[in-house]
Amino acid sequence: MRKVEIMDTTLRDGEQTTGVSFNESEKLAMAKMLLDEIRVNRIEVASARVSEGEFRSVRSICEWASQKGYIERVEILGFVDGTLSLDWMEEAGAKVINLLTKGSLKHLEGQLRKTPSEHFSDIDKVIAEAEKRGISVNVYLEDWSNGMIHSPDYVFQMVEHLSTRNIKRIMLPDTLGILNPDQTMEFCSSIVSRFPDVHFDFHAHNDYDLATANVMMAVKAGVAGIHTTVNGLGERAGNVPLSSVIGVLNDHLRVGNTLVESKLSRLSKMVELFSGLRIPANKPLTGEFVFTQCCGVHADGDNKGNLYFNELLPERFGRFRRYALGKTSGKASINKNLEELGISLSKEDVDKVTQRVIELGDKKETVTTEDLPYIISDVLKNQTSDQNIKLINYHLSLARGMKPVASLKVCIDNEIHYETAVGDGQYDAFTKAMWKIYGRLKRPRPVLADYVVTIPPGGKTDALVETSITWDYEGMEYKTRGLDADQTEAAIKATMKMLNIIANQELKMRPKNIQDNA
Repeated sequence: MRKVEIMDTTLRDGEQTTGVSFNESEKLAMAKMLLDEIRVNRIEVASARVSEGEFRSVRSICEWASQKGYIERVEILGFVDGTLSLDWMEEAGAKVINLLTKGSLKHLEGQLRKTPSEHFSDIDKVIAEAEKRGISVNVYLEDWSNGMIHSPDYVFQMVEHLSTRNIKRIMLPDTLGILNPDQTMEFCSSIVSRFPDVHFDFHAHNDYDLATANVMMAVKAGVAGIHTTVNGLGERAGNVPLSSVIGVLNDHLRVGNTLVESKLSRLSKMVELFSGLRIPANKPLTGEFVFTQCCGVHADGDNKGNLYFNELLPERFGRFRRYALGKTSGKASINKNLEELGISLSKEDVDKVTQRVIELGDKKETVTTEDLPYIISDVLKNQTSDQNIKLINYHLSLARGMKPVASLKVCIDNEIHYETAVGDGQYDAFTKAMWKIYGRLKRPRPVLADYVVTIPPGGKTDALVETSITWDYEGMEYKTRGLDADQTEAAIKATMKMLNIIANQELKMRPKNIQDNA
C-alpha cells in the first residue's frame, strides 16, 4: 500500500500566526505528543537564528529526541547564509536542515538580485558544508507555486540541479496560497513525472480555503509527503490542518500513513490552550459541534438505522455523538439526550419537555443535556431532578487590598454544613469553601477544565451574562451553564447544577437499601 509522510510544522510555521508564540516547555510538550502519540513522521520545530529562546527550545527538543531515537525526525528551517544556520543548528544538536531557497525567478531576481547559477552555487556550498557536519538536507523551493505559473523553466532547472545533489527531499510550497486544485494536480504531476526518483513534499497555505483540496490533488499526483499544522495555524489564513489531512488520507484517498486518529482531539485542545486561539465550534473533526446533530429529523433517522452517520464516526477521534437541543429539536433529539442521562418519561411528558426546549430555542437560549433535568422539573412540577445539594445561603465579600472571602450554608443529604474560605476571586473563594465541605465528607469532587463567560446571543452589554463551565469528573466531561446578571452568580448556578447532576447519578448507582436510608 502506498504511504504518505506527514511533516507537521506547527512549532515553526504555525508559530507565524499573528499573536502566537510558544515557550520552551510548550514546544517540548507539543513535540512529544506529535511524535510519540499522533506519530507524525517528522516535525519542523523552529527557524535558525531567530532568538535565544528559540535556541533553548530547539536544544531541549533535540536532547529529548536523541534519547528517544527521533533526532532524524526533527527539522529546522535554515537559510542560504554560508555556515551561520548550520553553526546555530550544530550547537543546538539538530541534524536536519530544511534549506530555504528561491522557487520562483521573481523572488530570486527581486529579493536576492542574483542569477540562477549564482544561487545554485550558494546552495551547493551549504549542502557540502552540511554533509561534512553530518547534517541531512531537505530543500524548500519558496514561492514554488508562482514559479510554476510564471517561470516553470527556472523551476525545472532548479529541480534538475538539486536532484544531482546529496539531499533527501524537495519541498514544494504554495507559499502565498494561490493554487486551486486543478493547478495543484497539473504542477505536481508534471514535476513528479519528470523526476520520478525524487521525494517531493507539498506545503499548502489556505488563503482561498482550498488547502485541503490542494493536498488531496497533490497526493493523487504522486507527492510523497504533506506538511500540516495543528488547528490550521500559520501565516495569514494558515496552513492545511492536520485534522483535515487525516480525514482525506484515510477516507477519500485510502493512502497509508502513521497517524493515530484517536489522539487528535487531545492534541488539538493542547495547541488551542498554548496558542490562545480557540477552535471554531464548527471546525471539522475538532470543533465542539461537529459531532452534534441539531435537526430532530436527523436524530429520528439515526434511531432508524444511523441514516445520518458518515464515515467520520466520533469514536475514531476520541469524541462522542451528541444531539443538540434548540428550536429545531424534535422528540427524537429529546429522547437521545434523556437516554444519555438515564431518564425515562412517558410520551406525553416528552411532548411537554420538547415544547419547552423549542420555546427556549426561539428565545436564543442555550440548552444542554445537563440542563434537561431542570427543564423537566420545571415543566412537570415533580421531583425528577431532586436537589440533593442545596445552597441555602452564601455571602461574598470583596475589599480593596484584601482577598475575597466566601461564607456558605449548604444542605447535603439533608445535613447542614457551614464553611468560609479565601480565594483569588469571589468565585474561587466560593469553590474553595465548597471543596472544604466536600473534603470533610470525603466526597470526590470534579475538576474545572474550562470557564467561558459570554453575553447570550442577541444580548446587550448590560444584559444577562452566561457562564459556561466544563468539568472533568472521574474521566467524564460535564458542561453546565448559569445565567444571571452577575458573572459570579451565574458561575455559582452552573456549579450547583453540576454538583447535583453528579449526586443524582451516584444515587442511582447505590443499592436500593442504601438509597432508602439516604
